[in-house]
Amino acid sequence: MAKSSAGSSGFRCTECGWQSAKWAGRCGECQAWGTVQEALVPRVARTSREGIRAVAHRSALSAGVPASTAPVPIGQVDATDAAARPTGMDELDRVLGGGLVPGAVLLLAGEPGVGKSTLLLETGALVAESGPVLYVTGEESAAQVRLRADRIGAVSDQLFLAAETDLDVVLGHVDQVGPRLLIIDSVQTIAAAGVEGVPGGVTQVREVAAALTAVAKERSLTTILVGHVTKDGAVAGPRTLEHLVDVVLHFDGDRHSQLRMVRAVKNRYGPTDEVGCFDLGEYGLIGLPDPSGLFVSQHREPVPGTCVTVTLEGRRPLPAEVQALVGASVLEVPRRTTSGLDASRVGMVLAVLQRRAGVKLGRQDVYAATVGGVRLTEPSVDLAVAVALASSAANLSVPHGVVAIGEVGLAGEVRRVAGLPRRIAEAERMGFRRVIVPAASGAPLGRADGLSHLMQVQEVEDIRQALSAVLGSHP
Repeated sequence: MAKSSAGSSGFRCTECGWQSAKWAGRCGECQAWGTVQEALVPRVARTSREGIRAVAHRSALSAGVPASTAPVPIGQVDATDAAARPTGMDELDRVLGGGLVPGAVLLLAGEPGVGKSTLLLETGALVAESGPVLYVTGEESAAQVRLRADRIGAVSDQLFLAAETDLDVVLGHVDQVGPRLLIIDSVQTIAAAGVEGVPGGVTQVREVAAALTAVAKERSLTTILVGHVTKDGAVAGPRTLEHLVDVVLHFDGDRHSQLRMVRAVKNRYGPTDEVGCFDLGEYGLIGLPDPSGLFVSQHREPVPGTCVTVTLEGRRPLPAEVQALVGASVLEVPRRTTSGLDASRVGMVLAVLQRRAGVKLGRQDVYAATVGGVRLTEPSVDLAVAVALASSAANLSVPHGVVAIGEVGLAGEVRRVAGLPRRIAEAERMGFRRVIVPAASGAPLGRADGLSHLMQVQEVEDIRQALSAVLGSHP
């Protein structure tokens, strides 16, 4: 029997757009359960669309249609039009590599309530000082956005606001305003007429993003798209969304903390190893050019179970304090609770301490956390976690002014980490006078390397030496 010409049936994941000829309970791309649904693809529309493109391409080739721009040597290309323009927010410009590039499309993703709209509203008001900015909101009314703008002081005569969810209407507003910056909050709320699927679905998001990208490139219009995230923290929607845009930024932070960080996951115009720090308060976001010290608590007397390390957030070294509490457990299975730390790495450090350093923690409840809401996932934090755990278990305090930096291996060795000179220099600037580092790490050991004689750098080979150096003798 011939297949129907009306369309062909397939199956598509509503989360990432993965397609399959057969139904599956679990997506083969994003591994999500129950997201694969049947999708009917109109064969006539698909065939005609592909045919038109092919015919147009062949006709252009056969007719010898001249290209709109002739190819020139790359050395003769004028790059001044693509120079980055500062936004006025130094921390955001740091992450972007200098500012916003004309014609660039940026995707800003983050959890609900983290402050994405506040960040972009402040950015739009600053950019509006040098040209019109169009802010399109699809999640709130214009009056609600105005209330926020009054609260954070982001009201400008050149900042235009539109509450729309239709793509054609949005493009009409672009023609009318002629902005130098377009902000879409969010791309999941915009719908394109004539495209199948609901707003926020895979097909709609892909088509809307493609249309906005085409307009941005044609007009040299910088466009910022706000994107939702999944429960795992990944950008929601099809994976092609991240490929379409030029810059992907992640805006994150603990909901119970005022600290917010912007990281570049993808950046065609700048580095991806920078991080911008902000303080979210009642009156908006304030940039933190020097966040060092925010993640270290102040103790009058040394307290067992605390140790300071220096982590690298992009290129920026940040001193951070790790706290641990170890106590006898009354449960069959002792508790292992972490906050701000990678639970799997903390578990690995616990195993190394028990096996390689003789620290008895098998029947103990263990709690490990960071200070100030910062999340530490870098392997260089391992040594500080180990010292804090051993300090709490032995009820011995780590002396004032001591910093521990290093990765702990399963054999008990302390491994080298990247950017050690910058970490040590930041520790000295913050007033620390002794640092424990891996052996043969090339750490600066004297005045010729930029350190004063007040800073003592001590190298250790394994976890036992590290505990002996910090606590006097391992427990």
